[in-house]
Amino acid sequence: MNLLFLTCLFPLLGWFLLAFSRGRFSENLSALIGVGSVGLSALTAGWVILQFNLNPPEGGVFTQVLWQWMNVAGFAPSFTLYLDGLSLTMLGVVTGVGFLIHLFASWYMRGEEGYSRFFAYTNLFIFSMLLLVLGDNLLVLYFGWEGVGLCSYLLIGFYFKHTPNGNAALKAFIVTRVGDVFMAIGLFILFLHLGTLNIQELMVLAPQKYVAGDSWLWIATLMLLGGAVGKSAQLPLQTWLADAMAGPTPVSALIHAATMVTAGVYLIARTHGLFLLTPDILELVGIVGGVTLVLAGFAALVQTDIKRILAYSTMSQIGYMFLALGVQAWDAAIFHLMTHAFFKALLFLASGAVINACHHEQNIFKMGGLWKKLPLAYASFIVGGAALAALPLITAGFYSKDEILWEAFASGHQWLLYAGLTGAFLTSIYTFRLIFIAFHGEQQTEAHAGHGVAHWLPLSVLIVLSTFIGALISPPLAGVLPQSLGHAGGEAKHSLEIASGAIALAGIVLAALLFLGKRSFATAVAQSGPGRFLSAWWFAAWGFDWLYDKLFVRPYLLLCRLLGRDPIDRSISLIPRLARGGNALLARSETGQVRWYATSIAGGAVLVLGLLLILN
Repeated sequence: MNLLFLTCLFPLLGWFLLAFSRGRFSENLSALIGVGSVGLSALTAGWVILQFNLNPPEGGVFTQVLWQWMNVAGFAPSFTLYLDGLSLTMLGVVTGVGFLIHLFASWYMRGEEGYSRFFAYTNLFIFSMLLLVLGDNLLVLYFGWEGVGLCSYLLIGFYFKHTPNGNAALKAFIVTRVGDVFMAIGLFILFLHLGTLNIQELMVLAPQKYVAGDSWLWIATLMLLGGAVGKSAQLPLQTWLADAMAGPTPVSALIHAATMVTAGVYLIARTHGLFLLTPDILELVGIVGGVTLVLAGFAALVQTDIKRILAYSTMSQIGYMFLALGVQAWDAAIFHLMTHAFFKALLFLASGAVINACHHEQNIFKMGGLWKKLPLAYASFIVGGAALAALPLITAGFYSKDEILWEAFASGHQWLLYAGLTGAFLTSIYTFRLIFIAFHGEQQTEAHAGHGVAHWLPLSVLIVLSTFIGALISPPLAGVLPQSLGHAGGEAKHSLEIASGAIALAGIVLAALLFLGKRSFATAVAQSGPGRFLSAWWFAAWGFDWLYDKLFVRPYLLLCRLLGRDPIDRSISLIPRLARGGNALLARSETGQVRWYATSIAGGAVLVLGLLLILN
């Protein structure tokens, strides 16, 4: 386990080599460094995980101090790596899934301008994400948190010559920065009251300092929640995620499906001791998740871009994780985080294979009949889509999602349970709507299947992990997170599993009836008055962009214009104007004529004598 630091060092070295190559490396060398560094990190992580399981450290925790960061007035945080069951799970997800995505990207990005720059950004992202999940204090976590935000901006705007891509990157950066400011305020409050940002010390000191429901802790946890909803694209800071699909498809898989957007879930789980002392905020976490998963599900129903459908499904699935955290189903939230990384990475990579095969076409209504041309991509969508829809027994998503639904029921949160079941029904419909339209029916475009080990190997591995085999991987969270409230099972749990499975199957059947064949009924509904209204509303993601434009963007621009004509600025500017005017007036008096000078002296003397007479 002493090799833990290498998991961070390898991607950092890869970034350093690629960033300072200034694009002089060949594509093969860039891929070797970019993919190889993450591969070495994944191998090291695998060894660390094996050693952790075979020879568990004392207390189930391993720490590795790298160096002292600073020492200011007794505040002395260090760069220390903290490994327990929770960070071990995240380590495996980030490096394992990250390596598969890097390998696929080495095929997908071939021939693109900025090939080495792409891997420089992704390597830096992996380093930042590992720092986020392994840091033993909130300051190091925040350092990694901001690092992944920077990499997100760079990767979303990778095709920076296209204005919409730059706008999408800027939008993601600004919206997530709003959440980051909230989080920073929370850190300030915690340090002010507890004198430390070490996570384990906070868990010990908080119950001693604060009573349950304390107003300062209430504000601090609310601010932490603000940071979490910004990074994880939950209501009300969810608007950036769909536009982030402007980046290359491997970016969508890496940052906006498998790793970065789950950082908010990790933050709340890691600081669970603080949220347990503020039950109102914990309840709010569940409500945010429940509302987000339903709203995102409806938005996904009417999208036409293959990646935007998956983006809204990501938003919805992270809503399930927030719902689980809100009902104190900590294990279920992290379990779903892991399985979601498997099947959502699979779906995004498969969508990349489809987009590449269809000459960068992303509209599913311009595809059709692809199942014969792209058998591996089709199999990936069938398996990944089944896992996303939580098809009973055979998919990884079924086991993790049903655990969340059961915990919501067992803890007495009936409305959150109904939200979860509604989301499950919507997920089945929009997932198989995508599959039926894109892969069945008449072929709309020519498609050419991809080849090479970098293409088929990541998809094949993720297909296996998205089945029940992936659900056999059990995150070692015992003793790290509290036991869930509704841990007991029995007949009620089996009944709920049957009900949720039936709902998932019903959604698939309904999608088949609506979107297989001529789709005449679905078309008629969509073209009706209410259908057009709802389609437009949901297509615009319930109008949050329009609302925020009215509430925040336009007033901000108006304020900028007003401040540009600020009366105080204008008043102060009178001083230099008077000075310049006086200078111009005096300059005119310098004529070079003796008569004028003599007259001026005489006039001045008369003026002075006159003033003396008046004053006396």
